Amino acid sequence: MEPSVLLLLALLVGFVLLLVRGYPKARGHLPPGPRPLPLLGNLLQMDRGGFLNSFKRIREKYGAVFTVHLGTRPVVMLYGTEAIREALVDQAEAFSGRGTIAVVEPIFRDYGVIFSNGERWKVLRRFSLATMRDFGMGKRSVEERIQEEARCLVEEFRKSQGAPLDPTFLFQCITANIICSIVFGERFGYKDRQFLRLLYLFYQSFSLISSFSSQVFELFSGFLKYFPGTHRQISRNLQEILDYIGQSVEKHRATLDPSNPRDFIDTYLLRMEKEKSNQHMEFDHQNLLISVLSLFFAGTETSSTTLRYGFLLMLKYPHVAEKVQKEIDQVIGSHRLPTLEDRTKMPYTDAVIYEIQRFSDLVPIGVPHKVTKDTLFRGYLLPKNTEVYPILSSALHDPQYFEQPDTSNPDHFLDANGALKKSEAFMPFSLGKRICLGEGIARNELFLFFTAILQNFSLSSPMAAKDIDLSPKESGFGKVPQTYQICFLAR
Repeated sequence: MEPSVLLLLALLVGFVLLLVRGYPKARGHLPPGPRPLPLLGNLLQMDRGGFLNSFKRIREKYGAVFTVHLGTRPVVMLYGTEAIREALVDQAEAFSGRGTIAVVEPIFRDYGVIFSNGERWKVLRRFSLATMRDFGMGKRSVEERIQEEARCLVEEFRKSQGAPLDPTFLFQCITANIICSIVFGERFGYKDRQFLRLLYLFYQSFSLISSFSSQVFELFSGFLKYFPGTHRQISRNLQEILDYIGQSVEKHRATLDPSNPRDFIDTYLLRMEKEKSNQHMEFDHQNLLISVLSLFFAGTETSSTTLRYGFLLMLKYPHVAEKVQKEIDQVIGSHRLPTLEDRTKMPYTDAVIYEIQRFSDLVPIGVPHKVTKDTLFRGYLLPKNTEVYPILSSALHDPQYFEQPDTSNPDHFLDANGALKKSEAFMPFSLGKRICLGEGIARNELFLFFTAILQNFSLSSPMAAKDIDLSPKESGFGKVPQTYQICFLAR
């Protein structure tokens, strides 16, 4: 045999041995899943459609609970309503840890109310919930603030005189102003340059975090972080927002009146001062900055993107918008703004908003969790700190709960008598101990903004309804709708 052939065989045998030795060995007894390659994990099972498409295909073979190796780390996937509820509700404490999203981890790390863990998370969540409930220490209700913003938006749409416009930034303005009034104690004008810059950074960051390149980064962040890419743009964007928040905190510090706290930042600064002698204090400067960033980002981008999807669906299905307007005319009329009390008398409108949230499927793979201790789940042993993805899309599109789940239809949330029908599979804000902090505010925003707009305007599109594309522009961590033009015609 030729020496070159022998050398080639030796190299081949050595490579095979390296593969076998390098095969990742997990502690515990994880759910089944496709066999990973060393370093590459389940890269061969990933498709260009992104994580969600890949997980759907893997689930067909392995069932509702399975393991996927994202690079070298095993992640347990929960697919379908029952599996998600069993974990996040029935074993809520065990599944209450927070996993990481690689592209934002350098900024958030283990700080702030969304991405922290353990005692830090519990303390910050309790504080944030209490402060947001007080909402500026009870000076004005959430409802009043949303109504004021709705008034401003209606006036802005009137100025367009029915000309086509892209609603992206105006929807961002109204949702951002609600969270800004809680966090910063002020609202911003829709032409404010600094405000528009922040909204652009949020919009671009959410799109980049949801992109295919960010999903590739999730697989190989340990290696790719040393190279240029989307992750660096995201970090630059979020750092610029953090710089603005830092400046605002310093202004608050300089004008703080302990007897009259104005907003979330003031309340936090007072708590910092109160606990400064506590060795284990979690109320430090970094947790303040990251908590404000978390609330600002989540409070702006989720509701505004849902509204964008909602009005795109109204253009696609104009008969639905007409039925909502009929209910608005019957219950509210045209001479006053909608109120939250109206909601109980408007089951069809409520069902439409539920269906918008279900269909838009804003965070399809869910924000990552991890188990806080060795956890027995459906006969499998998940070691402490195992990451878990609750695939929220699999519940929101669960055919056991929604007939024709891939089609938008408000009847998914109406019973035979036309009354609102709740569903266990409806979990756009997730479930359990990590359920979205701002769920209540977001639900109020969606109802009041949606009804105020349709009370005052009919909608039209420059293109035929049949040509409107509902497929997302990006679908990864989040779903980003296509940009579109809409005409708001005064009624």
